[in-house]
Amino acid sequence: MSKVVRKAVVPAAGLGTRFLPATKATPKEMLPVVDKPAIQYVVEEAVAAGLEDVLFITGRSKRPLEDHFDRNFELEEALERKGDSERLGLVTEPTELARIHYVRQGDPLGLGHAVLVAENHVGNEPFAVLLGDDLIDPRDPILPKMMQVREQHGGSVICLMEVPLESISLYGCAAVEPTSENDVVQVTDLVEKPEVSQAPSSLAVIGRYLLDPAVFEVLRNTAPGRGGEIQLTDALRVLASMPESEGGGVRGVVFSGRRYDTGDRLSYLQANIMLASEREDLGPDLRVWLQKFVATLT
Repeated sequence: MSKVVRKAVVPAAGLGTRFLPATKATPKEMLPVVDKPAIQYVVEEAVAAGLEDVLFITGRSKRPLEDHFDRNFELEEALERKGDSERLGLVTEPTELARIHYVRQGDPLGLGHAVLVAENHVGNEPFAVLLGDDLIDPRDPILPKMMQVREQHGGSVICLMEVPLESISLYGCAAVEPTSENDVVQVTDLVEKPEVSQAPSSLAVIGRYLLDPAVFEVLRNTAPGRGGEIQLTDALRVLASMPESEGGGVRGVVFSGRRYDTGDRLSYLQANIMLASEREDLGPDLRVWLQKFVATLT
């Protein structure tokens, strides 16, 4: 079995209830961050790391997501007739990013179940899982480092980030031991959304995983956990205790770069403002306006 990761799995079957009514008829993954759907940033991140085979795990009402990564011949022809090559490039870019596939999850039984649905496509290979709610700034890529750790040690690799301890109950939380590398830890246990008093650390699991295919057999034997769902965290706990010769072992890469949580309304708004303010075409005017607007609040 190759240690090289070639495929990415992007779960996208969630209902987006925190963004209702905007997500009543529009997938939450298609909500724009500045002027591009959030999900496109995730695919671009995967492609930049060399993962050009992307499988979306979808559900009902996700057709707009599929349409975004498909050709729109009428629009392309209209823009070509106008000679609008700039916008034509923006329209065709998503269709040329990667080899994109889709499979429906069916019953929404949790992240672990969504990963299990990918088994037929992934096969006996290590693979990446990227959650669309977490946008990693392209200037601070984390997947290359995770892939390096995976190629060196095998097993599975997760992305961890220090968060305020009072916020740890919003995340999966890792118990860890140090390694010879400052930003790499050995994961000894994981707890899904623990109470603050029971959290083993302030290291939260964020939405980037490199998984050994051994995870599929573990998930098949994982009972529903918190919320009645099959939790990927529970499967990772088992992998952390398994011998590396059997695909076990879990390491964490501690991320300290820029990350935007588009699954939370406030963080989503902050992501739009931060990314737009750094754009050459929007930033100068936006920053001037922001400074004037903030001055009216004091």
